[in-house]
Amino acid sequence: MAEKIKVMTFNLRVAVKGDGVNYFDYRLPRILEFLNAEKPDVVGFQEVNDHMKEALNEHLTDYVIVGCGRESSYRGESACLAYRKDRFQLITLENFWLSATPTMPGSRYGIDQSSCPRVTTAALLKLREASAPFWFVNTHLDHRGAEAQKNGLALIVERIASINPQGYPMVLTGDFNIKPNNPALVDLDKIMQCTRKVALVTDNHNTFNGWGKAKSDSVIDYIYFSGFSRCVEYQTVTKEYGGRKFISDHFPIISTLVF
Repeated sequence: MAEKIKVMTFNLRVAVKGDGVNYFDYRLPRILEFLNAEKPDVVGFQEVNDHMKEALNEHLTDYVIVGCGRESSYRGESACLAYRKDRFQLITLENFWLSATPTMPGSRYGIDQSSCPRVTTAALLKLREASAPFWFVNTHLDHRGAEAQKNGLALIVERIASINPQGYPMVLTGDFNIKPNNPALVDLDKIMQCTRKVALVTDNHNTFNGWGKAKSDSVIDYIYFSGFSRCVEYQTVTKEYGGRKFISDHFPIISTLVF
């Protein structure tokens, strides 16, 4: 029988007290309500600082959360991922930085990149019911530099090839901070499929909402895959939870993949 996995990418919006009523601690109950309702198998989170990771570890007891912070101390914002402990076992884990020296913690491109280092977390997971494992890679590209975005995505494409010589199935999630027509996606589109484009059931919503202030063409979050037989559904979750119209300044997106 074909096995399905429900994967998600979700930029949680880093905890900034200047957000007022949208501060993470105030949104957390609704975020947890959403996650408990959807029950994803694997989630790629972005903008998760140490305080937020502690809260997720405390409340998401059915999941294992992996991934380090982007700073040289391995602290700070992470592109961590969470997988259901009852369905998966972790085989290999690696973190690398989007830079000319990807194994150096806290490193960044010295071109037009912002002051923020960018880190990627890659986990080789085995579904307990499956015979072969799959890679789950989660990232957050720079929000400012077009060259940094292009080089970062090119590094991820290169890294995908190097860590996966066996050709295992793979999922890539993240906030790319680029739109679907960006030329930086050309090489990625050659080796992986975008679930938004190929799912049997899909939608056309924005993924960035900016607390209701985003422009109408604000698609910057993605789920890509390779090695799975098909994607049966893609969904941008725009539902309100607990009277909150927005549980983050990004909508979470979900895809269901079939082995």
